[in-house]
Amino acid sequence: MNPVAVSRKNRRPLTGWLSTTLASAALLLLPATHAQPLTSPAQQLFDQVNQIVQQNYGGLSTVDRSALASEYQTRLDNVCAAIKTTCPAEKAYPVIQAQISALGDEHSFFQTPEDFEDFLTTATGGERRQFGVKLAELDGQNRVVLEVIPESAAEAAGLRRGDLIQTLDSQPYRYEVLRQARLDGRTIRLGIDRQGQRLDITLTPKASSTRDLPRLTYTGPGNQIGVLRIPTFLAGGGVGQRVHDLVHEAQAHNAKGLVIDLRGDTGGSLTECDSAVSAFVPTFTRIARTSDGDLRTRVRGGVRLEDTRPPSSIRNAALWTGPVAVLVDRNSASCSEFFAFEVQYRKRGPVIGEETAGVGNTATRVFELLNSAALQLTITNYVKPDGTPYPTRITPNPLRAFTEDDTRRLTRGEDTGLSLALSALTSAPSLSADDLN
Repeated sequence: MNPVAVSRKNRRPLTGWLSTTLASAALLLLPATHAQPLTSPAQQLFDQVNQIVQQNYGGLSTVDRSALASEYQTRLDNVCAAIKTTCPAEKAYPVIQAQISALGDEHSFFQTPEDFEDFLTTATGGERRQFGVKLAELDGQNRVVLEVIPESAAEAAGLRRGDLIQTLDSQPYRYEVLRQARLDGRTIRLGIDRQGQRLDITLTPKASSTRDLPRLTYTGPGNQIGVLRIPTFLAGGGVGQRVHDLVHEAQAHNAKGLVIDLRGDTGGSLTECDSAVSAFVPTFTRIARTSDGDLRTRVRGGVRLEDTRPPSSIRNAALWTGPVAVLVDRNSASCSEFFAFEVQYRKRGPVIGEETAGVGNTATRVFELLNSAALQLTITNYVKPDGTPYPTRITPNPLRAFTEDDTRRLTRGEDTGLSLALSALTSAPSLSADDLN
């Protein structure tokens, strides 16, 4: 199965995780080590998790995994002492969560059935009830529109980036009320400030696609600078192809430069990311270090060659040879960090913004478990062919923290991050003939 991405840790908001492969784990259980005639559902789930960890972990943790399993087996025995053979799987959830946390790998975690269902919807570009808007915090509440998902209820209602939400149903705005209205499917009235203009917008959540593909706009003198927004590498496929198509569009527009906006991009499919990067970096290679040995991936001209997989390729691949700059922030994670690093490593153009989330050197796999739960586990860490490790996080140059003042400026139509990127773009290099080899 092709790689897909994960963007959840337990029940936290989307904060960015790793290039991930969704895999259905074999439902084989470790031999029972306790004197019980039967194993309970909780024990079966615990055994399955530990078999996966022992056989597949490829991260950088040095914790003794066998000793860890023994320690948490004792904890599970205590939890299930009164109902040894019938202990339900749910009883094992907090034990497994604590054990995986104790592994000391922040990229690995247990997903409850509810978490896993939510992940699958997002990973496949499926539908869910939503307003289709991403918000930034201002004055203690998530209230500034950062992004409107195409074909969503928010887009149909006319919400725009930079809108400031002031009231909800004629009451002072509170994010938790907005969230509950989405869950309830309730129509609401929002009082919006749009650069000094007061607007009332009626908004009804609806089932719509989580698919959020890259898009291209133009700015600068004569609208000659393209801004390629990649909101996620997790969209049920098509991200890499869309990037190449938009690069062709920018070339037809005679754009003078491109800014790649990866702010808030929490990651996704490494395959999609590699395909997208190949529209800007002519060729690159990485080595994946796994529990089964090293695997090499080489990407050139939109073609991705990996030791253990059939080649994948982009139709009508594009290559942008003009100046390029990459814009990141603290929520840029996983595959967006891989993207920024390939650009930075090749000295293809400046990376501007905040230091990134810090999950850019490993990949995880999601293993489906008994009881419809799942385990996200680090299976790989990455180096360049010369042994240079991929960094945990990307340090931009120039480095610039984005504050609440920048969010307030956005409500006035000022995008300080984009302004920095446009300024850096003026001295960014173009590719020469020698660079194409």
